[in-house]
Amino acid sequence: MKFVIIGLSVTSSWGNGHATTYRALLKELNALGHDILFLEKDVPWYSPHRDMPAPDFCSLGLYKNNEELKTDYAKQIAEADVVIVGSYVQQGVEVGNWAIETATGVTAFYDIDTPVTLAKLEREDYEYLDPEIISKYDLYLSFSGGPILKHLEEHYGSPLARALYCSVDPDLYFPEDREKKWKMGYLGTYSDDRQPTVEELLNKPAAQFTSDRFVVAGPQYPEDYKWTSNVERINHLPPAEHRKFYNSQEFTLNVTRQDMIKAGYSPSVRLFEAAACGVPIISDYWDGIYSIFEQGTEILIAESSEDVEKYFRNISEKERKQIGETARQKVMKSHTAKARAKELVNYVKEVRQPSEKV
Repeated sequence: MKFVIIGLSVTSSWGNGHATTYRALLKELNALGHDILFLEKDVPWYSPHRDMPAPDFCSLGLYKNNEELKTDYAKQIAEADVVIVGSYVQQGVEVGNWAIETATGVTAFYDIDTPVTLAKLEREDYEYLDPEIISKYDLYLSFSGGPILKHLEEHYGSPLARALYCSVDPDLYFPEDREKKWKMGYLGTYSDDRQPTVEELLNKPAAQFTSDRFVVAGPQYPEDYKWTSNVERINHLPPAEHRKFYNSQEFTLNVTRQDMIKAGYSPSVRLFEAAACGVPIISDYWDGIYSIFEQGTEILIAESSEDVEKYFRNISEKERKQIGETARQKVMKSHTAKARAKELVNYVKEVRQPSEKV
């Protein structure tokens, strides 16, 4: 099939999480034999920071403004089997309406920011999506699943809303036989809404396991925050170091942003990256997490420091490794970019053949 995707960026991962998502997905769509054109607005804050200026898995079109987009790419939009417009595309409502009117194939909105998008709609902030256009797209692809999908269909009139979660690249994240430097670690930028959970599930247990080492990696933490003495701080950990970081822990901690907890069914890419490395994950709870991983055998849910301490004391080394390995197998089966590409193709078939079970 011919795909045309109008997205925030594929060439620059500077200051956005969209580029890595598109790269992984399009790489696997290309591997499945599909033809892809990615259209990206040429903006001054990305142009000096293009870490992938010429992707080898898709054709690339840069446009200066919407007039140029419409003039130069109307033919490709009209001839495509699938046209996808992504969240945070500038003037996304205008672009989306034009794409829908021009396209003859399946049209889809790809929301990489679903909880943020829904909050924007509620306060009538129509930066890239408005309520009217949702019903015009054939397909709404959402980074969040669960009840949100029904809400998109019933409240906003989407003909078909489906989850297309984030994913992991198994070429970059895999188990390594490394010395376990830390009992448990956490990777994440400081945020006010997550820090109480980091305190409860990592800093407090560290005070009870003083002979073990712990680590928190990520920027913007207050300089005067009172970490337990055996908690190491790493201010910046580049992506190339993430696999080594995960593989150097006995357990890793996952803490979820409040907007994602509120939405539910919104797994983070960190969850899949850690699991792909085979490290057992201790996580806070959110609705839908058990649809991703099974409690006790694939993930360990904690609501308090006592829960974490109990896991440390009661889980044998053999059980610890098995939990990590079982979660890794789940991710390899269901949460790689290749799995997402196949899901996307199936959703397109579902639009085309609604009476047939795909």
